[in-house]
Amino acid sequence: MIQALGLTKHYGRVQAVNGVSFSARPGRVTGFLGLNGSGKTTTLRMLLGLSRPTAGEARINNRRFRELAHPVREVGAVLEQGISHPGQSGRAHLMSQAILAGVGRSRVEAMLDHVDLAHAADQRSGDYSLGMRQRLAVATALLGDPPTLILDEPANGLDPEGVAWLRRLLRDHAGRGGTVLISSHLLAELAHLIDDVVIIVKGQVTCEAPLAGLYGVSAGRLRIRSRDQRRLWQVFESAGGRVTRNGDTLEVVGLTPEHAGEIAFHARVPLHELTVEAPDLERIFLDLATN
Repeated sequence: MIQALGLTKHYGRVQAVNGVSFSARPGRVTGFLGLNGSGKTTTLRMLLGLSRPTAGEARINNRRFRELAHPVREVGAVLEQGISHPGQSGRAHLMSQAILAGVGRSRVEAMLDHVDLAHAADQRSGDYSLGMRQRLAVATALLGDPPTLILDEPANGLDPEGVAWLRRLLRDHAGRGGTVLISSHLLAELAHLIDDVVIIVKGQVTCEAPLAGLYGVSAGRLRIRSRDQRRLWQVFESAGGRVTRNGDTLEVVGLTPEHAGEIAFHARVPLHELTVEAPDLERIFLDLATN
């Protein structure tokens, strides 16, 4: 389990993170979401022992990172910045990391195959594309076969095939009982991957919930167009619906499509559109992060 316990970080007079607390559990993929400057990366760095908290604690399996006996075998990490020396080949980079992880050459070769870099293993990593560098970072994180993964924008630079590959890899990891904490701006893709959501806004956690629970909050939103929006607005609100306007469309929450259709019929207002919106992680996130 990954635990943030009241994490706070000051840089001089700037408070980057303020009392952040949340958990990421085994067997589940947790999405860590926030706008730029919200404190996501600072929090991840504190979890990984790369930045010392001003207050609070970060724990992995009930221990601080520096207390882990074999950190490379217990936690794998991908941070947004590059991790390899540009003059090293991909294979040489992994071999040097394998020494720290206490694993042999066979594991290095297996990881090169696993991330589809065997064909470029002897090229300078400085000549890799962004997507190839991300694959190398994932291979490095997996080298010690750790049960816990902490990933900051791991899909950055990957093509659609690479993103699908990463999704399968992380779901398989969680399916074997591993813990995955992932930060990403690709929210549409993240919606197919994560089980739980943690949202951080201006250095504070504003939401921690199962994704299904968030979808339940947004489920049942209706998009309705007609030639008499004002009349429909009145009758929908009278029936207990919550109504907002988006261009030439009314968005209604709290009414079933059947009920909304009957209300419009009795009000004698023809409908041009009546659509039930599918839950949208990006919209949910923006609503929670900006309101």
